[in-house]
Amino acid sequence: MGEPQTTSPHVLFFSAPAQGNINVMLKLAQLLSLSSVRVTFLTTEHSYRQLTLHSDVLRRFSLFPSFQFRTISDGLPLSHPRTFSHHLPEMFHSFVSVTKPLFRDMLVSPHFSSDLSCLILDGFFSYLLDIDDDFVKVPIFCFRTFSACSTWTIFSIPNLIKQGQLPIKGEEDMDRILDNVPGMENLLRCRDLPGFCRPTDPNNDPILQFIVSAFIRSTKFNALIMNTFEDLEGPILSNIRTLCPNLYSIGPLHALLKTKLSHETESLNNLWEVDRSCLTWLDNQPAGSVIYVSFGSITVMGNRELMEFWHGLVNSGRNFLWVIRPDLVKGKNGEIEIPAELEEGTKQRGYMVGWTPQEKVLCHEAVGGFLTHSGWNSTLESIVAGKPMICWPFGFDQQVNSRFVSNMWNLGLDMKDLCDRETVAKMVNDVMVNRKEEFVRSATEIANLARRSVKPGGSSYANFDRLIEDIRNLSRKKTAVNN
Repeated sequence: MGEPQTTSPHVLFFSAPAQGNINVMLKLAQLLSLSSVRVTFLTTEHSYRQLTLHSDVLRRFSLFPSFQFRTISDGLPLSHPRTFSHHLPEMFHSFVSVTKPLFRDMLVSPHFSSDLSCLILDGFFSYLLDIDDDFVKVPIFCFRTFSACSTWTIFSIPNLIKQGQLPIKGEEDMDRILDNVPGMENLLRCRDLPGFCRPTDPNNDPILQFIVSAFIRSTKFNALIMNTFEDLEGPILSNIRTLCPNLYSIGPLHALLKTKLSHETESLNNLWEVDRSCLTWLDNQPAGSVIYVSFGSITVMGNRELMEFWHGLVNSGRNFLWVIRPDLVKGKNGEIEIPAELEEGTKQRGYMVGWTPQEKVLCHEAVGGFLTHSGWNSTLESIVAGKPMICWPFGFDQQVNSRFVSNMWNLGLDMKDLCDRETVAKMVNDVMVNRKEEFVRSATEIANLARRSVKPGGSSYANFDRLIEDIRNLSRKKTAVNN
């Protein structure tokens, strides 16, 4: 008789139903699959429908016979818009009342309880489980899709309240420097805190308290996974390790995936239909001449903001590629009346699409800068591509990210809390022309550090290998116990 066959580790992923979260967690799932780990990827039924409709995810993951998707109900009717910007409280309520018990039942089912090595849980869903729950029989690795700088800021909020640095006392208080966030002294202003930190009574604001408690809860899990790298956020990661010693910094994940794949390929995990015609348009533009504009998958704006951005882009005189999602503009009724000068300026120098293959766009030689909402995936993609940024953050972690982009890493300009055509035009020209050399120099240096981190010998490459070995050890221990 031969040696008994060793069963490969089995990991369950559970991703929040948002474009950015699903995209980055599927990249990690693909990396684990490439390392011969069996993966079950759990997401909501609605997200799965959108994902399979607008991406080739089923074809890509068919290369891994042991990979499987599983879906779970979010408890919302089919007609529900599921927009985080407008419906977060009711979505939270549905996740807790419907998704949470279904998820717990799934974990205790024979299929998972018998051979699951560990659970990689989206930090957004940290409130669905408690490390002390009796039925949780597997180690839980929390995947925080935010930056380290924003994560540490949120961890620091209870101390800011305790020390009287919060609440913010009106608009005149927004530029006050917060001097009690370790590692960020003389950097963060009140306006750089996440948007949920702005209520007048933070001790009794349910959303602020819920988010902070969910972040603190994630420190109780067995490990923390972060999509960042040591050369970018090393000092902040050291602070986080005082709360979460077992931390794996393995980003930028999209760059690590390209390193691990034996051939160049796209890994598009989109919930929106991609318009590739923009690549042909970019091919016909001079090198470094285009400002790429995208506010991510969640940001919404009013008609006024839309028109100010549009006027600013046209008035800048620069070529622009602008992503305008169908739901980008809130309260839009009928067609917006477009002034003739905007139509003419866009015809001459602009191109508008509903969604793009963003990694390819940012790496295109025609793109010279990125006007972004400062979501962490977009920020990392811009960093790897070596493209300077103009930051217009919408919420969540984005306010902190934009401050670090402009004032810590010198990768561009922060336009938060401003939206007028003069500022837009000036900042576009500062990034694309007037201060181009300064920002491109910084962007090139940090891009090289990012790429080095995901190559053999780099910190993220080594940390990912450690993650895989730790998962294999968990599987070996479970096998030994079961035998």
